[in-house]
Amino acid sequence: MQGNALPGSGSLDFVSDALIDGRRFRILCVIDDFSRECLATVVDNSISGARVARELDMIAERRGRYPLMVVSDNGTELTSNAMLKWQQDRSVEWHYIAPGKPMQNGFVESFNGRLRDECLNEHLFRSYRHARDIIENWRIDYNVNRPHTSLDGLTPHEFASQSNKDHTVNRANL
Repeated sequence: MQGNALPGSGSLDFVSDALIDGRRFRILCVIDDFSRECLATVVDNSISGARVARELDMIAERRGRYPLMVVSDNGTELTSNAMLKWQQDRSVEWHYIAPGKPMQNGFVESFNGRLRDECLNEHLFRSYRHARDIIENWRIDYNVNRPHTSLDGLTPHEFASQSNKDHTVNRANL
């Protein structure tokens, strides 16, 4: 899928880190493969399949649609009964990458590398709230202020806005 993303496809993955007191936390990263927008960075000490499903519903409500397909690894949260039911109830196709092949989920893996290098490795987090605030601010900056060469120098937000505008214009001209 890398390189030829279609509108309506997305990727998910988890990243782990720790607070300064040693407590671990996880980050659910949700990426729109077409625009490279990071749709969510959910930070918590534990994230179940039911929680992933709720977060995906909230993203779909904000965006006005569900993705056509999602790509992820086959971790227990993403193969849980809650997620399987979510996929079936919403008619979302799910593609599980082969075990040990993160390059098959390249969009989110690339994002995870940037998140790690530019945010997680640069901050010491005092609390879950502190981590959520810093990571959310970084996510917004990533989407709104950072041009991507893969998007012809546009930010993910600009690319998504331009794409939505183009889709509206094309429909009006039919």
